[in-house]
Amino acid sequence: MRFSAKPLSPPRFPRIYALSSNDIKVGTNLEVDGAPWRILEFLHVKPGKGAAFVRTKMRNYITGNTVEKTFRAGSTIDEANVFKETKQFTYKDGSQFVFMDLNTFEEIRLDESDVGDKTKWLKEGMDCILLFWNGKVIDFEVPITVQLAVIDVDPGLKGDTASGGSTKPATLDTGAIVNVPLFVNVGFLQHEFDQFSHRNAKPAIADFVVRIWRDDQIQENE
Repeated sequence: MRFSAKPLSPPRFPRIYALSSNDIKVGTNLEVDGAPWRILEFLHVKPGKGAAFVRTKMRNYITGNTVEKTFRAGSTIDEANVFKETKQFTYKDGSQFVFMDLNTFEEIRLDESDVGDKTKWLKEGMDCILLFWNGKVIDFEVPITVQLAVIDVDPGLKGDTASGGSTKPATLDTGAIVNVPLFVNVGFLQHEFDQFSHRNAKPAIADFVVRIWRDDQIQENE
C-alpha cells in the first residue's frame, strides 16, 4: 500500500534518536534500509558461545510485510520518524478523501488507492488517526468502534434471538456488507474489529466481530 500525500507544511517532525538494540521493545519504531518498521515481537538471546543478539519480528508500515530480523546486541539503530495525528474525515472530493486538522483547518488528501477497503468504514465527521513518516502519510486508522446504520437486510424469522447461531448479510450505510444475527432489522449496530491486524487495508468480512448496539431502532422479533 503506497500513500501519495504531500509532506506537511511547515514540517512538524519529532526529534530522531539513535537507539541501541538493547532498547528494542514491542511497539518500537525503527528505520531499517530506508523504510519505517514497527517491532511486533522481540527476544534477547545470550547464547553459550558467540555474541548476544536480539531476535525480532517487524512489520513494514508502508508495505505491510512482516519479516524476522536479528540485531547484534549493543548495535545502533535509527528510530523511525513515525508519529500520529488526529484528523477528521470531512468529505470525498472526486476520487480523493479529504481529512482536516480541526485546529489549523489544514487539509490532507488521500487517493482511493491509499484508503483501500477502509472506505467501507468511513463516515463524514469521523475522527481518524493518520500516521506520518518523514512528513508523509503512510497509513491511517479508523476508530476501533464505529456506529453504522443497517440500511438493507432481509427480515428475520419469528422467534429469532441474539443467542442463535445463524446469521444473514446486512448492508450498512457506508456500503459495507457484514453478517448479523437473524433478529437484526434496519437500524444501528456497533462494528468492532482488531484494528492492528487490518492496517494493511485488506479486511476480510469473516474476521470482523459484530456486536449489536441495543437501541430503540433494533427490536428482537417476538
